[in-house]
Amino acid sequence: MDTNKRPETMERIATKELADAFIAEQIAAVKEQVGDKKVLLALSGGVDSSVVAALLIKAIGKQLVCVHVNHGLMRKGESEQVIEVFRNQLDANLIYIDATDRFLDLLKDVSEPEKKRKIIGGEFIKVFDEEASKLEGISFLAQGTIYPDILESDGVKAHHNVGGLPEDMQFELVEPVKLLFKDEVRVVGKALGLPASMVDRQPFPGPGLGVRCLGAITRDRLHALREADAILREEFDNAGLNEKVWQYFIAVPDMKSVGVKNDKRYEGWPAIIRAVNTTDAMSATIEEIPYALLHKITARITAEVEGINRVLYDLTPKPVGTIEWE
Repeated sequence: MDTNKRPETMERIATKELADAFIAEQIAAVKEQVGDKKVLLALSGGVDSSVVAALLIKAIGKQLVCVHVNHGLMRKGESEQVIEVFRNQLDANLIYIDATDRFLDLLKDVSEPEKKRKIIGGEFIKVFDEEASKLEGISFLAQGTIYPDILESDGVKAHHNVGGLPEDMQFELVEPVKLLFKDEVRVVGKALGLPASMVDRQPFPGPGLGVRCLGAITRDRLHALREADAILREEFDNAGLNEKVWQYFIAVPDMKSVGVKNDKRYEGWPAIIRAVNTTDAMSATIEEIPYALLHKITARITAEVEGINRVLYDLTPKPVGTIEWE
């Protein structure tokens, strides 16, 4: 039987009862697969890795070693939430690495988007490998693979062996949610008791804010982007738009314009709001955001965020504009 193929008889998990049954089934399967050995997981704080972590903690407790790498490009409060939920509430075996300086030093003066992505992805694997090589007795690697990943790659997902470990030491994979669609992963996450803010979290690119701080990343502009993005998210939450809009974020370009503050001229960056709806990310439509809310967001960002003096709204659908700017 192809274990990478979802059985046609498998019901779509839409209720807590179905999620609980799935969780019980996976706990039994994981215990049988893993026995008393250790499992390693890169925990990003994204929906898929968080749900896999919570499920495995329930199944094997401290045998799971979670490694969370903060690359300094996370949204406001995200790494703190990972620590709060997994270490403090679920008592996970969690290794937290703040690699902010490593990443930002490597990215200094790099403006080409592809190069930025490669640096971020490559360094992430390096940091993860360094931590993995310090650990002993790891036999399994857990991954947050979900069904669309398998479909997209035609059933063949490239799994690189974690470097920094002996070549002949291949990890066996533990992929408990690989037959689930994203909406089902969210239902399972809620049934596992994860907070809604984590389970309903928007898609967030691996390079994080690195592809939204356009051009060469500077610490001050990255800080401004993080703060402005937090205000946008807070106001969308308050207005109930977080449930109606698939993805929304701020991008800050590497350019300045003149503004006025306290009767003086000063230069600042523009913050660009992007808010789109999509079913498959292949095409996207633009949301009608009430003007009163846009005014409120603009007033808050320009008053509260150091360095930003204009707020723009991106009206471009996809095709023509991609969802991310870089």
